[in-house]
Amino acid sequence: MTTTAESPDTGSASAAPRADCIADSAGGVTFDITGAGEPGAALVLRRRGTNPGPDVLLPLTPAAEGLLRAVLPSTVDLAEGVWDAHLRFGEGAEQRLEPGTRDLRALVDREPGPDADRVAVRIPYPGRSGELVVRSWLRRPHAETGPIGFGAGGVTVHGRLYGVELGPGATVEARLRGGGGRVHRVPATADGDGFAFTLPYAPLAEGLDAKEWLWDLWLLTGNGRPAVRLARILDDVPLKQAIFVYPGSTVGAGVVRPYYTGANDLSVRVDAIRG
Repeated sequence: MTTTAESPDTGSASAAPRADCIADSAGGVTFDITGAGEPGAALVLRRRGTNPGPDVLLPLTPAAEGLLRAVLPSTVDLAEGVWDAHLRFGEGAEQRLEPGTRDLRALVDREPGPDADRVAVRIPYPGRSGELVVRSWLRRPHAETGPIGFGAGGVTVHGRLYGVELGPGATVEARLRGGGGRVHRVPATADGDGFAFTLPYAPLAEGLDAKEWLWDLWLLTGNGRPAVRLARILDDVPLKQAIFVYPGSTVGAGVVRPYYTGANDLSVRVDAIRG
């Protein structure tokens, strides 16, 4: 999908440079920047958080009249998280970038090879204040969720695995966040080239004693490998919470529904019914 992000309306033309972005299916991003001044500037990606790690600096080179280009190769390991985009001029002077046109067509229905040892996803999009940010995921291995179906008292999820195979005795664990190790397990079965499982709601709502419970979903492949977080990242939607909204079911004293976290990981929430 190709989308265009408009600058916030401040009552006058914005002086901030703009970046048109093209994402490729391997995880690379090309930034074409207008209003950046003379060559010699660099594009700086800085990760948000308390331990952001080092900045990623991408040199800018002339691409056309008034246009400078920076390339984030797919081979660069960009740590998971939200990265703010800046232009750096000379000795430390920086300016935020605004998003222009974002060509994300290569991300739609993306299908990494079955032998891929990692899945790298980078999606440029406008932040809350209209600034350009890049959301990065780097999963080794990866369990991509697909269709979700709803039945009497539970949910059925289908997905694909990358970088690992489903072994005998595979299970999905619902882990209660902050629940002192409370876990509910269900079998995971082969489903064509992927996996499937059905998670009943009743055990997730049993004994509800808080305003809400949040259960994070993990796949244990049954072959001795570490658990894999279930997520949906192989498309062009950076923030799925407001896009993929699922129905809730009343179970006991709570309403249960699957949802995607801010990192696009699949979880289940139980909200206490107000008396």
